[in-house]
Amino acid sequence: MVTELNDIRLVVLDMAGTTVADGGLVEQAFGVAAGELGVEPGSADHAEKLDYVRATMGESKISVFRHLFGEESLAQRANAAFENAYGELVDGGRIAPIAGARETIEELRSGGRTVVLTTGFARVTQDAILAALGWQDLVPLTLCPADAGGRGRPYPDMVLEAFLRTRAADAVQQIAVLGDTSYDMLSGVRAGAGVVAGVLTGAHEEEALRAAGAGHVLGSVAELPALLGTSADPRGAGR
Repeated sequence: MVTELNDIRLVVLDMAGTTVADGGLVEQAFGVAAGELGVEPGSADHAEKLDYVRATMGESKISVFRHLFGEESLAQRANAAFENAYGELVDGGRIAPIAGARETIEELRSGGRTVVLTTGFARVTQDAILAALGWQDLVPLTLCPADAGGRGRPYPDMVLEAFLRTRAADAVQQIAVLGDTSYDMLSGVRAGAGVVAGVLTGAHEEEALRAAGAGHVLGSVAELPALLGTSADPRGAGR
């Protein structure tokens, strides 16, 4: 961990549940995908699969479906159905920013920090969310699992990809990772991030976040600037 929180130069933020409120759309879209593969709503099989989806929030969705359905062709069918269903819900205006999220990102950037948005969704879904919120130009870089080798969370790949691409930090200890799931926390810990923080606006509760490595648990992303304080980045604002 870094000694000074204000030494953080790169902030890697999750989207759904952390900066974006989607009102349980993941579970709704999963229901569509499961039905596509013949999983009966209300069945024990459906309940077991939904429990796994909840437990692995934040993970690359294709990885989740590979675990649930095994055969690659079935996983790809489920994933396509999920992405289509989620995209339709997004297009229907079913998402919104977490209160204060945009202002937080703007404040962090104006203080000299680089902000990257990451997701477990496919690029097409991430882009749909960004477009729906008008966030296409809010940050200099957005990443999905395919942008970092395909593994997604809980692996550290997207955090490290942000580190390598932005060159905003001199060491991984100058990275802060913020998310709402255990997998977000694990990815930050495994990347060696100096700050790994959870928020209580999404999938997992404080106990699960801390068990996965959260050093801080915040009410929401809006509390992050106060945690980090004034940036010590000597390279200036607006990165």
